[in-house]
Amino acid sequence: PDTDILAAFRVTPQPGVPPEEAGAAVAAESSTGTWTTVWTDGLTSLDRYKGRCYRIERVVGEKDQYIAYVAYPLDLFEEGSVTNMFTSIVGNVFGFKALRALRLEDL
Repeated sequence: PDTDILAAFRVTPQPGVPPEEAGAAVAAESSTGTWTTVWTDGLTSLDRYKGRCYRIERVVGEKDQYIAYVAYPLDLFEEGSVTNMFTSIVGNVFGFKALRALRLEDL
């Protein structure tokens, strides 16, 4: 069965930021990385909700550009809500300081 929503981001890391770190940061920032810690966190494992960067590819012919492939567990999103999904995936991550540029290429 389908368990994840897959996204491809074109990332241009800031100088000195490795592409793997940039991809992992996009996955975290666009899933559970900005969640506020509360006492109930001890009751639920946040690992099941984390986005995971599972592959990085260099963009041929482009300097310092990579495609970061991120898998988001379906449990992260409200069932049937495209708005919730897009808000989670693209809502906060585009102002991330570790990146010079970011673009959602495919979802």
